[in-house]
Formats: sequence, C-alpha cells, structure tokens
Amino acid sequence: MPKHDFTTGVVTKADAAPLLAQYHYLTGVSRGFKSGFNVGLHWQGDLVGVCIFTGFPVPELVVGAFGLDRRDQAGFWELSRLVLRPDVQASEHNLAGWFIAKAINRLRLANPVRAILSYADADHHTGTVYRATGFVCYGKTDSKADFWITQPDGTHIKHSRGPTKGVAGEWRKRSQKHRYLKIFDPSLTVQWRKEQLELEKTE
Repeated sequence: MPKHDFTTGVVTKADAAPLLAQYHYLTGVSRGFKSGFNVGLHWQGDLVGVCIFTGFPVPELVVGAFGLDRRDQAGFWELSRLVLRPDVQASEHNLAGWFIAKAINRLRLANPVRAILSYADADHHTGTVYRATGFVCYGKTDSKADFWITQPDGTHIKHSRGPTKGVAGEWRKRSQKHRYLKIFDPSLTVQWRKEQLELEKTE
C-alpha cells in the first residue's frame, strides 16, 4: 500500500463515527466525540483513517499556554481524535505521520491556524507520531480524579457535574496526558515548559 494509493478529504461526523468506535482506544467516548474539521484517509474507496480538529476544549487553555486573553480563541485548534485502521497502518511505514501532515495542510488551507494542540494519553503512548510531525512536548497535564456513580447493576458511570456528597460511587484517578503543540504563529510565546522524552521504538 504505497502512500500514493491513499487520498485525503473532508468527511462528516457520521462518516467518521464507525471507525472511531471500532478502533480508537477511547471507544466509549468516541461514540459521542465532538466533531469539527474532520479529515478522512481513503484507500480503494474505503475510509481507513480519521483526523479530527476541534477548537480548544476549554477557553482558559490560551491563558495557560500562551498568556493570552481567554476570549482570544481564533486560530487555535486541538487535534482531538486520530485513528487508523490497524491493518492499513501496519502495511505502510510512517503512514500516521504522513496522514497528520496532509490533514494539517487541509486544515490550514480552509481555516486560520495559529497553533495546534494535541494530547497523548500517558497510559497508552507518549506521542512519537506527533514529535515526528513537528509537534513539541510541553509536559503532562495535572493529576486529577473523576467521580464515578454506582449504578443499580453495580456498574459505574462518570459523574459530569453537580455535588457528589451522599452519592454512591468512587473516585478514580484520571490518566495524565502529554501536551503537544505545533506553532504556526511566530508571535506566540509558550508558557509551558518543554519536556524531554525518550523516543519509543514503536507507537
């Protein structure tokens, strides 16, 4: 499967959903993922990869990352979902990095882009593919915990908002994430400290 056999193009949320639900490590979350500027990777007419760009998840990120006013959100994007069908990824060396680069080019042609943020869940990987495509690692997110409410059948669902006092459930430590930034606006000054990581042999 040489790279010239692949094509990229904008896809809808409905197009992307089945691939994310089947192959992304955040399977349950991916069923309700936020859609934005969605780029698909196609091979022989099949959608085999998806790269989704959305706005920053919380407005305060521009404050912490760049020292900007929280209302200054234009041009800031998060690469919030990336997935490739495993058999296709295994067939072509560095396909993920090639796809990310193509997807970013499409994003920039259609939208103003000052910076792109992405996270690598430390429980799953450290973000080798991001480093290979010019992202820089700026440490990990803070350690946090989420409250999970016990259901009548003994299962748990994540508590979204409101008080937890008197609610049956348990606190679970949230996995930390490596923060990655790719800067396109030279006027930006990153407030976070860079993190040095050992390169992984595989991702």
